[in-house]
Amino acid sequence: MHHWKIIRVGDGLRVGHGKVFAILAASGRSVRYGADKLELDCGGVPVWERSFRALMDSGVVDSVGVVTTPDKVVGVLAKFPEMGFVVSGGATRAESVRRGLAAVPEGFEYVLVHDAARPFASGDLIGRVVDAVKEHGAAYPGVGVADTVRLSGNILDRSQLVAAQTPQGARVDWLRTAMENHAELTDEMSYLQEAGFKIVSVEGDPANKKITNPGDMQLESEIRTGFGYDVHRFSDDPERPLWLGGVEFDDRPGLEGHSDADALLHAIVDALLGAAALGDIGVHYPPSDPQWKDCASIRFVKETSLLLNREGWRIVNVDATVVAERPRLMPRVAEIRQVISDALGISVDRVSVKATTNEKLGAIGNSEGIAGYAVATIRR
Repeated sequence: MHHWKIIRVGDGLRVGHGKVFAILAASGRSVRYGADKLELDCGGVPVWERSFRALMDSGVVDSVGVVTTPDKVVGVLAKFPEMGFVVSGGATRAESVRRGLAAVPEGFEYVLVHDAARPFASGDLIGRVVDAVKEHGAAYPGVGVADTVRLSGNILDRSQLVAAQTPQGARVDWLRTAMENHAELTDEMSYLQEAGFKIVSVEGDPANKKITNPGDMQLESEIRTGFGYDVHRFSDDPERPLWLGGVEFDDRPGLEGHSDADALLHAIVDALLGAAALGDIGVHYPPSDPQWKDCASIRFVKETSLLLNREGWRIVNVDATVVAERPRLMPRVAEIRQVISDALGISVDRVSVKATTNEKLGAIGNSEGIAGYAVATIRR
């Protein structure tokens, strides 16, 4: 007898310990779509990469492995050498998942399987699944069915119907045992049910759509823009290093501040936080906290990017300007753009960095310090 049960996060879940590995199933042939849907642009990155980042940025997944087509294995691994593994898939989705399960390293107690064609999974959704898996052993996200459903002319009770999404998760040993069944079932929960394991459903997300047919990418989204400004004076310490845009310059002295005082990156962080209405840099990285003493500001950028991703936001682009009499920024702008794009997880053509002087006017014009301005656009 198979068991299933719908639960909601907060219904007494006790989050356990144990490492979580996620398998990204990205070896489909996109037959119904008519083109390689996993390579479609999705907020500046391919669909599959968006799904990968959703898992990595969720805060509850320790490592991610990708099952892809044989022709993509080398390219995927080259782009993300930190991946847990990259292996080629089989002729069916189930066979691809079996190959992924076989490649999961030792030391992981739980495993998620996520369709790469679901790039809109939020950190909250992934967290709900992980919490339930650690509590109950196996779980998947489900959403209620809104349409009337008929079976051979008979109307089914919608209140008893749940549409299953991914990621779906289970104890590694459970899923390996269940997948020894070589029948062609539709998802991981079906194999677990057939093997007699208890599964539960957590609250899914209607936005977690699977891209199946042309037009599925045309989803409504919310777009916001934020503005950031920061200024720092030059330090009295003649040996203090000068950092701008995550790059160290030879000019001395550098800027005075609790962290490395990178005015350009601080402006970008404030623009991103402002767009998402999440406060400002002083709220998240206060100078009163000793952990940020002399901290590299590129860490603030990375942490802020992860924070926005967990809130369901994706960074569309950043446009920033440095106002300074020194140093000469333009010779290193390409390097700065690359550093920022890597930290934000977006393509470099979505990062703009410009430089200007203050024409000898005011404190900046008198070389007393450097100011940074930034505008950021985000989408959810």
